[in-house]
Amino acid sequence: MQLASRRCLGTLSSAILRIGGLPAPPARDAALRHDAIIALDGGLVLKGTSFGTPRPVCGEVVFNTAMTGYVESLTDPSYAGQILVLTYPLIGNYGVPAARGKRSLDPPYESDRIQVQGLVVQQYVDDHSHHASRRSLQRWLLDEDIPAIAGIDTRSLTRHLRERGTMRGWLAPASMPLDEVKLRAHSVDMRSDVFRRVAPSEPIVYGTGDITVLVVDAGAKDNLIRSMLERGVRVIRAPWHATLAPLAARCDGILLGNGPGDPKDLGPLIEQTRDLMAQGGKPIFGVCLGNQILALAAGGDTHKLPYGHRGVNQPVQDLLTRRCYITSQNHGYAVREESLPADWEPWFVNVNDGTNEGIRSRLDPHCSVQFHPEAHPGPTDTSFLFDDFLRLVGSMRRR
Repeated sequence: MQLASRRCLGTLSSAILRIGGLPAPPARDAALRHDAIIALDGGLVLKGTSFGTPRPVCGEVVFNTAMTGYVESLTDPSYAGQILVLTYPLIGNYGVPAARGKRSLDPPYESDRIQVQGLVVQQYVDDHSHHASRRSLQRWLLDEDIPAIAGIDTRSLTRHLRERGTMRGWLAPASMPLDEVKLRAHSVDMRSDVFRRVAPSEPIVYGTGDITVLVVDAGAKDNLIRSMLERGVRVIRAPWHATLAPLAARCDGILLGNGPGDPKDLGPLIEQTRDLMAQGGKPIFGVCLGNQILALAAGGDTHKLPYGHRGVNQPVQDLLTRRCYITSQNHGYAVREESLPADWEPWFVNVNDGTNEGIRSRLDPHCSVQFHPEAHPGPTDTSFLFDDFLRLVGSMRRR
């Protein structure tokens, strides 16, 4: 019966093809016909086909294992300055939504532009289909001048990065000599410029509500703001380089957001966070980079992971309840658990490699997590942490 069904389907498909019932695939941009390369420190060079802007770029090469969510990932400020490798083999099949307006927080975008230096995929799908799709992934990349390469064995490349650690790489047209690529490739200064690129120039206020939360932005995802607004909170979104004390005085709680780069390069923010902690009285909750900033401000230390955690299936365990959760993550640094002062304790741990995934103060209303409770993309298993934070904020506000 199954064999007969397959024969019927095959016959039907052949008939449709003969009468021209299937639509012709859309014409692809000329940029897709350019050969391109990705080269890594150490000598590995892989050849593929460009489907973005054919220009040379340089950045740390990192990989993400999520099956969906490329729109969210490409606009996540935590990827600023990096070349992103997507391990899922088919990318582009659900297209890209319409562009959003300025100052908008509309999903699925996590910022107002593509943040990655370049994109690496195995197979680019130009024939996209989704009820919200308004343009192809290639069209979006070309509009924002972002290089991309298809035809790469991304699983093999990921294995290479897992064995040797993340490293610097170059994405460029294959016609350009590698020496010239390394000389001309555009890169982002990851020690200072990157943090200015991803943060707003001045504070922005969103929403209304009885509770006001200060979100410190060093590359915060928009879904952090949306998560607060959905809970009826008024948000003051402030750049990390702003003078935070007077803003915090107008708020009931503080949320340290995610962002790119090495947290130790944010010395001024670490100092300001330490001052806010010393003032006491107002709960502080950190997410991702915010977890590292809070740890450094408390007197702890951080370290770079071999290849980081980037995906939507990272298991973590709550050390208080022993419950496990599947989380969305995007970070290359982690807190050294043994460096925490005596009045701090680990809160969550990564089940895969045992690295720290959260910390709590034993004395003050301060805590943070390394993963993303707001997810997007990813599971929302830990979104309750925002509710817990706001309940704490509300209870301390009434004192």
